[in-house]
Amino acid sequence: MVASPATPADAVTRGWAALQEVMDPEIPVLSVVDLGLIRRLDLGDDGTLEVDLAPTYSGCPAMAVIRGAVEVALRAAGLGTVRITEVLAPAWTSDWLSAAGRQKLLRYGIAPPVTPVDTPRGIWRPATVVRCPRCDSASTEELSHFGSTPCKALYRCQGCLEPFEHFKCI
Repeated sequence: MVASPATPADAVTRGWAALQEVMDPEIPVLSVVDLGLIRRLDLGDDGTLEVDLAPTYSGCPAMAVIRGAVEVALRAAGLGTVRITEVLAPAWTSDWLSAAGRQKLLRYGIAPPVTPVDTPRGIWRPATVVRCPRCDSASTEELSHFGSTPCKALYRCQGCLEPFEHFKCI
């Protein structure tokens, strides 16, 4: 038998704690919370834990895995019935990355997004300086606008000569 939380607030708190442990399959140092993928977590009137989950972009191939991992984590936390709804609006933006998530990216060797995206047109403006996550040099060059995933670009540091990925400002 699954123990139910004492209060709705307890269920939500336990839910957020469980989701901190759900890692992104493409960047395993970031949780879905770090990425800002969880847009809402609430206990419905019927006791169902309701989760709004936003993909980083429409058609993200990792969403099926993420959705499954979110459901497994919440059920394992003993939170009862879970309803996950994928939400596309507002569209996810790299601005939703947490400060802790940005630091985790840097320690993992991926340069975090540099500037916020204020309009969709901002995606195409010239890039600001992307610092090397290994040696902190500002002397870097973009090798490919697309890295191992569409949300990352491939760079090389001209200081230490190491390649690295940059999480794009989307």
